[in-house]
Amino acid sequence: MKVAVYSQAFKPADGGHFQTLLDSLEVHDMEPVIFEGLAEEGRATTPGLGAHPTFSDHAVLRAMQVDGFICMGGDGTFLNALTLVQDSGIPLIGINLGRLGFLASMDNRHIATAIQAFRHNRYEIETRSLLQLDGRPPLFGDTPWAINDFTILKRDTSSMINIDAFLNGEFLNTYWADGLIVSTPTGSTGYSLSCGGPVVFPQSGNFVVTPVAPHNLAVRPVVIPDDAILSFEVHGRSESFLVTLDSRFETIRKDHPIAIRKAPFPLNLVHFHGHSFLSTLREKLAWGRDLRNY
Repeated sequence: MKVAVYSQAFKPADGGHFQTLLDSLEVHDMEPVIFEGLAEEGRATTPGLGAHPTFSDHAVLRAMQVDGFICMGGDGTFLNALTLVQDSGIPLIGINLGRLGFLASMDNRHIATAIQAFRHNRYEIETRSLLQLDGRPPLFGDTPWAINDFTILKRDTSSMINIDAFLNGEFLNTYWADGLIVSTPTGSTGYSLSCGGPVVFPQSGNFVVTPVAPHNLAVRPVVIPDDAILSFEVHGRSESFLVTLDSRFETIRKDHPIAIRKAPFPLNLVHFHGHSFLSTLREKLAWGRDLRNY
C-alpha cells in the first residue's frame, strides 16, 4: 500500500509527529511518498522525510497511484490539499497539528491508531460536495474549486459593496454589505458560521449564502439546494473586488461575470469509527459544556 504525506510547512516542533507517522507506516508495510516541499524543509530535523520518493504536483501524485493522502497540519493544510488531489478520488486523512481542526480532525496523539485502522480497512469514506467557480475569463487556473467556501469581498475602500445575486437566472437579492459567502455544508462551520450562518450537516445537499456585515438587518443567511447555480454582478465605488476559494484569492473588476455551482466530483474523506460529525461539533464548539465551571 502506498500513501502520500503532505504538509504546507514543516515546523521543527512537529518533527516527532512526523517521525511517529513514518514509523507507523513502516510497521504496517505502507510506502510513503512525501510532498517535495515537506521533504526539503524537514529532512534536517526528521531525516526520514528525505529518504522516500517525492511528488510536487497533481500530475506526479496521480501517476504514483497512491491509496491515501495524509494531511499533517491544520484545516488550512487540508483545504490546500485540494489543489493536489483535485478530481483523483484519492481519500484524505487529516491529522491535526493546528488549533481547531474541523477537517483535520484526528488528534496527533492518535497517529499510530489512525494508520493501523487505515491499513486494515477500519474506516468509511465520506463524500463532501465542492464548489466550482465559473468566470469569463476563468479564475484560479486549473483548480477553480473550494472545499469550504467562495467569497466576494470589498477590497480598496471602507465603503460597502453591492452584490446582485441570481439563483438559476432569477433575481435573488441585492446585498449591500462588506461581502458575501457561499459555503458548502463542510464550510458551514467556518467563515459562514462566524457571520451568523447555520451549521449544516455534511450530507444535507445544500449550500449556504451568508452576507458579511449586511447594511439591511432583515437580510439573513439562506439555505439553497446544491443543484442551483448562483451568479453575481458586483458594484461599488472601487473598480476591483476580492474573490476567494477557501484560502486562495484573486481580484476581479466589476464587469467580470462569475457564477458558483456544485463541482462535478466530490472530495473523499476518511472517516474513522468513533469520530462522527456530531462528536466533532461537541468537541470543537464545546457544546454541552458549562465553561463557567472551568
